[in-house]
Amino acid sequence: MYISTYEELESFCARAAAFDAVAFDTEFLREKTFHPRLCLVQAATPDECVVIDPIVLEDLTPLADLMTNESVLKVFHACSQDMEVIYRALGVLPTPIFDTQVAAAFLGERVQISYNGLVHAFCGVTLPKSESLTDWSRRPLTPQQIDYAVDDVRYLIDAYAEIKRRLEELGRTWWVADEMRPLSKLSHYVVEPRQAYRRVKRINSCTRRQLAIARELAAWRERRADRMDVPRKWIMSDEVLLALIKHVPRDAGDFRRIRGTEHLSDLDIEAALTAIGNGVRCPADNMPSPTAARRHAPSPEAESVCDLMYALLRLVSERSGVATSVIASRDDLYDYIDHPERSPLREGWRFELVGSLLDDLLSGNMGLTVKDGRVETL
Repeated sequence: MYISTYEELESFCARAAAFDAVAFDTEFLREKTFHPRLCLVQAATPDECVVIDPIVLEDLTPLADLMTNESVLKVFHACSQDMEVIYRALGVLPTPIFDTQVAAAFLGERVQISYNGLVHAFCGVTLPKSESLTDWSRRPLTPQQIDYAVDDVRYLIDAYAEIKRRLEELGRTWWVADEMRPLSKLSHYVVEPRQAYRRVKRINSCTRRQLAIARELAAWRERRADRMDVPRKWIMSDEVLLALIKHVPRDAGDFRRIRGTEHLSDLDIEAALTAIGNGVRCPADNMPSPTAARRHAPSPEAESVCDLMYALLRLVSERSGVATSVIASRDDLYDYIDHPERSPLREGWRFELVGSLLDDLLSGNMGLTVKDGRVETL
């Protein structure tokens, strides 16, 4: 159950490679670092469950080879953080993958169903509360910690098998595969420094000029935090970053008037001022475009059409069991009204599920009515 030697790891990975699917989970810490620190890897096949100790093991090559074995599906629940930490620790991105949280949303479950909720829904098992505050970097691990860790994959492989069976019955296997495709791309987990501004909280309130400054300042913060291996907020919080791009300090004295910059060195402030200056001098044609969240307010007519489309969307969601937010957001519907030819609703499983119905609704070939207190199509 507990793997702490290269020989044990190599032997397990060889056994696991014989199966079509292997379930994985990770435990990591990132409260005090820029990059997450991998502390434990849990894995389960239909035959066994193990915990792999990457802190004790110096060579994880067999695990990296298993993660990239194209004949073995890697099953995760809410995979994004696991994928990131595995890539940082092993230098490879697991492929192919299956995310049970994503898949469950196509079977009537809420979009962000927890692992405990998933196991209860698909395995009929109620798990004990997890050790969410455990310091997984401390050694030795107790038997109780190992048991808790194993529970995170003990039922995941069984839940996957049941989810797979139901998806096949409904003919939705390729829907889920299509939805998971972006999760297999490295760009989903590695942020280019000059794109980091997009993740700043409340960035949608900024003008294009302020976005240009934010792009430069956030890129400086990203590189500085990376070099020091500390959280971004330890260098500069989002709140301070926003204050700086709106105040636009010209010199160090002006800069230090912003509360929350006291800990920065003179060299840090000089570098940050250079970044701000680069944003100020950015040519207009090179400024970032406002994000979708800053779209112009829709007209009353467009709002009414969107409300009608959303009613249809909810009806389709109710009938199909696919969560409404997985199918489309209101912004997606506004985009569909403005540019239907480039909308995701005109492609793949979304078009099969609802796109053709939206076409009929907008062309007047279908209507909605209320019958027995419920919305129905005409």
